[in-house]
Amino acid sequence: MAAFSLEHITARETWRAFAPALHIEDAGMFKAAAVLPVDPARAIAAREHLLLEGYLQESGVVFSVDLAVMAETVRKLSAAGLSPVFAFLYDEFWLPYCQLDGLFREILGGYAMLPDFWCWNVDPAKGDAGWTPHRDKGGGTLRPDGMPNSITVWIPLTDATPLTSCMYIVPARLDPTYGTAREGEWRFDLPSIRALPAKPGDVLIWNQAVLHWGSKSAPHGKESRISMAIEFQRADVPPMNPPLIRPNVLLPFEQRLKLIARQVLQYRHMYKVAPDIEQMMLKLVQETAP
Repeated sequence: MAAFSLEHITARETWRAFAPALHIEDAGMFKAAAVLPVDPARAIAAREHLLLEGYLQESGVVFSVDLAVMAETVRKLSAAGLSPVFAFLYDEFWLPYCQLDGLFREILGGYAMLPDFWCWNVDPAKGDAGWTPHRDKGGGTLRPDGMPNSITVWIPLTDATPLTSCMYIVPARLDPTYGTAREGEWRFDLPSIRALPAKPGDVLIWNQAVLHWGSKSAPHGKESRISMAIEFQRADVPPMNPPLIRPNVLLPFEQRLKLIARQVLQYRHMYKVAPDIEQMMLKLVQETAP
């Protein structure tokens, strides 16, 4: 990252040259990315599973983007010393979430995007791991009927296996402190832990009260695990982290830069940021127009 000046980072040409196969503010791509249909019976089953288990997994979703090219772009960012979250400068990293609009509406009703997202490159060769056990925003995000006011939507761009790091979760019905005042205590039985291996084109959605984590990769994992996630909330509740973002719109390059800089800063407790990089991100947040 040290080789990239603020002038380089804020220039679209830098990013177009970095990943020429990807797009930035391509209105035609957004228009062509049709919302994926949701079968009514499947929608009912998805809501029931989310209520009972706290999560759901949709397999084999066919998105209108090349997931393999996206994964290689993330690896290229890491190799250049750039945070993987800079991948969200490209349209392709937003489009799958636009295509899932129908499913999100089945779960949340009217909804908005939270300014909370990330991209991971979990490298077995480095002994990397996903994030440690946590609940995203806690039991306060659950409605009286148990359905969520907010969700996290995690999409793998490569195979996510126990060797390369997959998600693990404690299903809501098997977690004694889930949705209680003692949710900071882990009281579940170890056999209740569930591994969620996933393939490119799978979608994992969990409410923000369920306990989950990304496992540590194994030295003999075949490749680094690349994945991305964005958080969403119902539009009829107060913003959980303002400002909320209107979904399914073509965000301007400048707004993406500002949001990415914000991610780097708000996740400093997870990923250490060098002082010079921190100052650059602070300047982006302060000076980049929304």
